[in-house]
Amino acid sequence: MVAHGADGDSGETNTAAGPAGSRNAWDSTRYDESFGIITRLGSGVVDLLAARPGERILDLGCGTGHLTAQIAQAGAEVMGIDAAEPMIARAREAYPALRFEVARGEDFTLDAPVDAVFSSAVLHWIPSQDAVLGCVARALVPGGRFVAEMGGKGNVRTLLDALDQALTEEGVPPEQIPHPWCFFSIPEYAAMLERAGFEVTFMQLFDRPTPLDDCPDGAADWVRMFGDDFLAPVPPERQAHVLARVNALTAPVLVHDGRWIADYRRLRFVAIKR
Repeated sequence: MVAHGADGDSGETNTAAGPAGSRNAWDSTRYDESFGIITRLGSGVVDLLAARPGERILDLGCGTGHLTAQIAQAGAEVMGIDAAEPMIARAREAYPALRFEVARGEDFTLDAPVDAVFSSAVLHWIPSQDAVLGCVARALVPGGRFVAEMGGKGNVRTLLDALDQALTEEGVPPEQIPHPWCFFSIPEYAAMLERAGFEVTFMQLFDRPTPLDDCPDGAADWVRMFGDDFLAPVPPERQAHVLARVNALTAPVLVHDGRWIADYRRLRFVAIKR
């Protein structure tokens, strides 16, 4: 099982930035230390995958590889791909017995099809949904399953509203305020999957309040990890002010008994390649 980029190699020339359309650069160590709960909450979709011994499985957007390793524990042959080199480097270090490759979700190919494609917390980073769904469909055997979870419609709405307000107050024109993510409703994403040749057998949109216990500066820390795009139009000397304003705007909604809780909403699904 080998993943290739659009140019035919395994993608090692990709930069450290996040998926296409985002300038977000990943600090893999800080991601594990401060946002490990995102990986832990992804275990539910691993259960939904229900990997079986001997299955060939691709983990699309594997990050630092922790969920890839959970899938391998079921006896499956699994490989992880991610667009961010720092994430792949950390995954290879943590799990040297597993295979990890740098490749983008919107233009990867495999040497041979797999029984399942798994993805957790990455699809909403990819603007070209038709491209990624086409790649997934081509990567699967007929009857193969696509099991994934992503940000759903309304995800981090409080955080996004606060960023919009803080940037507007800072004088950033509306057309310069970035929108790095795509969050879909059930009808919207089900229709895209069906156009790509899938039959949706399960789909759920649900609230999942997510503690930010390892983020001492609350929402500001969240923006520093995931929202480089939002700070791009702001001069460096003003970024701390913008982040403080985001904290002030979100705290009345997101702080509960002194604990920051991000307003995550997730879209989880199983789709079968027709």
